[in-house]
Amino acid sequence: MTLLKIARMGHPVLLKTAEAIADPTSRDVGRLLEDMVETMEDATGVGLAAPQVHEGKRVIIFKSPRERGEEGGLDTDFSPLTALINPEFEPLDDDIAMGWEGCLSIPGITGAVPRFSRIVYRGYAPSGEAVEREATNFHARVVQHEIDHLDGVLFPMRMSDLSLLSFNEELRAFMEHMTVELNPDETEKHGG
Repeated sequence: MTLLKIARMGHPVLLKTAEAIADPTSRDVGRLLEDMVETMEDATGVGLAAPQVHEGKRVIIFKSPRERGEEGGLDTDFSPLTALINPEFEPLDDDIAMGWEGCLSIPGITGAVPRFSRIVYRGYAPSGEAVEREATNFHARVVQHEIDHLDGVLFPMRMSDLSLLSFNEELRAFMEHMTVELNPDETEKHGG
């Protein structure tokens, strides 16, 4: 396995529509997926699309671990590490939720992005088996984010309010400040 270089915002590969895969079981796809998993894990990400590693192919990997979800979340909120080839999705209703997103191709930046809360996604596993699954909340958000990469769309392009685009450090400081404002009893703990 090989760590792959992650394309950053501004690279043309991130703005192109990725090509469909004719044979999901091909050795090349299997090797690409292995390298993508190693690359995503090394970067501590929760999703990665082939264009992000300079491959214009319709291949994504993602996970939605329980520790990222709400306590008592639905089974559809979570997903183990999943590889999908030629993925697509459709919303199950019109419910849209705002949520904070980051991206390995836009390091150090976070933005609030509107996404469908409930989707069904389809694609193929590396075995060639058809996959269809419902996803909700963070799981649905991750899948939509990664499929966007296959269509040349980066999360800031989906944002409805660019005032909610922030450097991670600034957002963390703001959130800490808001916690103190909302919980005045905590002021002593923060040295204020």
